[in-house]
Amino acid sequence: MATRLEQFTQHLRIERNLSSHTVEAYRRDLKAFCDFLGESGDNEDLRWRRVDKLVLRRYLAQLHKSCRKTTIARKLASLRTFYRFLLREGVVEINPAEAIQTPRQEKYLPRPLAIDDAFALIDTQQRSDQLGLRDRAILELLYSCGLRVSELTSLNVGHLDQDQGLVRVLGKGRKERIVPVGKEALAALQRYLEGRPCEKLDAPLFLNHRGGRLTPRSVERNLKQQLLQAGILAPATPHTLRHSFATHLLDGGADLRAIQELLGHASLSTTQKYTQVSLEHLMQVYDQAHPRSRKK
Repeated sequence: MATRLEQFTQHLRIERNLSSHTVEAYRRDLKAFCDFLGESGDNEDLRWRRVDKLVLRRYLAQLHKSCRKTTIARKLASLRTFYRFLLREGVVEINPAEAIQTPRQEKYLPRPLAIDDAFALIDTQQRSDQLGLRDRAILELLYSCGLRVSELTSLNVGHLDQDQGLVRVLGKGRKERIVPVGKEALAALQRYLEGRPCEKLDAPLFLNHRGGRLTPRSVERNLKQQLLQAGILAPATPHTLRHSFATHLLDGGADLRAIQELLGHASLSTTQKYTQVSLEHLMQVYDQAHPRSRKK
């Protein structure tokens, strides 16, 4: 089945101009479905045509044993997209995945750090060596701009405009946005870059200890150590700083539309979850402070 899958990944990469990360996610999901179907001596196109609603439902039932609903929904979306491609190529006459309803998603609320914890996490990083300056700059930039960790590690030196206090970010779907950088983050970046040799604008902004581009996994691993150093027991990831950025802006009176633009959300509904976080915080404060609400 590799032939059609390879054509599909080329379609995603070239015609739809999706990122390599997204293309790999599609390929991985479809490979898992191929493994479910098993080996067969049938013609490849015939095998795809034989997949119907019952086959897909058996596959989803198997996934329900070990996967979250969000994962199942993503895998189903990959199959829908793949079958649309096969439909366009004339390989199949119907898209069986269109008849399968997407599982209802679990609703979850982001868990931001408290403002004091966010400050403590950043301020604990006081090392003056190059890696220490880098880690401080990373935390400052994540909290100052609300970047996804993949966006952060994809930054090049030329994406940062220190004079204007702006950074150019390439987000999901290769959508570009301009985000302001706070003065503390700019100062941390300047200290970090002063220790770097003069490099080309397309050089990675953040380097690992070998001089290569820092990976998202390394940022996540370093953050675990930084949380321990700051004495913060709450579980957190780089994405937690993105949640903290949005929630603290909203608590400070920022407009929801502005936060949507800063985060690079395609839909305002994605950003609106932060209003619920702020409402829960408001109710907690009310319950603790109001004399007619406090528990005896």
